[in-house]
Amino acid sequence: MSAAAALVVAAALAGCGTTTYFAGRTLPPSKLTNRVLITIQNPNSSNSGLLQFVDAYYDIRFVYNSTNTNPQFAISGFSGKLPTTIQNMPEEELGEVYNSGSGVVTTINYAKEQTSGSVSGLNGASSSVFVTRNLKFAFAASQSSHVLTVVDRTSGNSYPLNLPGVYRVSVNPGGSVALAFVQNSNYVYYPRQLTAAQTISYSGGSANWPKGAVDCEPLSGPGWCLFQMLGSDGNPLTFDRPTKAVFSADGGTAYVLNCGPECGGSNASVSPLPVAPLIFLLGQSSGSLPTQSTLNSSTIAIPGGASNALVDTSTMYVVGQENTGGYWGGNLTVVNLSTNKISLPAVSISDGAPGAPSRMILGDDDTLWIGMTRCINGLRANSNLATGCLTMFNTSTNAVTLMPYNGDATGIAAITGLHKIYTAEGGQIYIYSTVDGTAIDNQYVTVTGTAIDVAYMDALSDDNNTVY
Repeated sequence: MSAAAALVVAAALAGCGTTTYFAGRTLPPSKLTNRVLITIQNPNSSNSGLLQFVDAYYDIRFVYNSTNTNPQFAISGFSGKLPTTIQNMPEEELGEVYNSGSGVVTTINYAKEQTSGSVSGLNGASSSVFVTRNLKFAFAASQSSHVLTVVDRTSGNSYPLNLPGVYRVSVNPGGSVALAFVQNSNYVYYPRQLTAAQTISYSGGSANWPKGAVDCEPLSGPGWCLFQMLGSDGNPLTFDRPTKAVFSADGGTAYVLNCGPECGGSNASVSPLPVAPLIFLLGQSSGSLPTQSTLNSSTIAIPGGASNALVDTSTMYVVGQENTGGYWGGNLTVVNLSTNKISLPAVSISDGAPGAPSRMILGDDDTLWIGMTRCINGLRANSNLATGCLTMFNTSTNAVTLMPYNGDATGIAAITGLHKIYTAEGGQIYIYSTVDGTAIDNQYVTVTGTAIDVAYMDALSDDNNTVY
């Protein structure tokens, strides 16, 4: 069903007293069925955070048939400080918003357009945090506290696992694998939930822990342990400044991104790993990790850089920075996952800060959108080329289009079915057509304060979620 038809149907159903629209989702209080959520910092002198949403069908922040042009659609009950990223889960009609000013993750109920509690048990500020889609677990990397925190939301227990320098965590869509990454390190770590027998066996301290365990908490009766990845020969698996992992469509493979030179290492690449040995859930089958030689032989070299990636069925789009003449230049490399070979060598895109998180999302009309930060300090600026922080890549024609420079691109939302995307650039909201990349009038969606992230609340699936 087209977006326009869906809107008409939703309006008709609302007029008949029905309170649902597509996929049985609840019609929200605003009656909007194409909403974009925006994290806004410092919207006024007395408030450091606001979650506002706008009508992405008409690109307005008010009801389309109302004379009231500024009702300030906002998530009720929100009092977060400096909201930053949005983990978008439209299938569950939920979003998880991280507040950098307080270190709190706030749950947003999309159906009710209000807050729905928060994730408790985190340890200070988190440099990376994710909640599993089944909402049972949360994983947070706190670089300042030097711990990877595992929150078991079913039992209410929290486990701070010591790992100095931890700064990134990656969680697979199925919510069964979490990987932790340490800055300026060549190793990867993963947590595991313990059985009752293991809790007894591992109690009392490190002398009782199995090989590869770096911490088990609590010491007197551990519920979780954090392990370093080892090969079947018992030695640590060595990567090259690994920074995150993305996962295959079938969930069977984790692709570890070796950031290489842009993170202080030697060679950028992607290392495929089987997921089964890394599953943290109890009662799941587990195997042995691959040997060092197997890992090296399967690694895919990515000369253009590998600090972020997005998987689309059998294709992986890898983004990174390559140093040329002392300047960092942004690149996109396309990998065929059926053969684990590069199908499109590095093409030039927006430059960015080396090793810094970028933004990636697929949109309509065979487009991939990539957002960078500090894009005016790189190779393009030094070569007098276009320096926009936002790139549109056509996955069918391989054409690259750089959007005009509007500041750092910190958020992207694909409004699928409506052939447009919303972005947060330079602290403001912009809209682009996925047909040709042209700008769409944004005067009625601009915000007061600093816009950091955006998410399409009414997307069809959880896959419509920015890759951080």
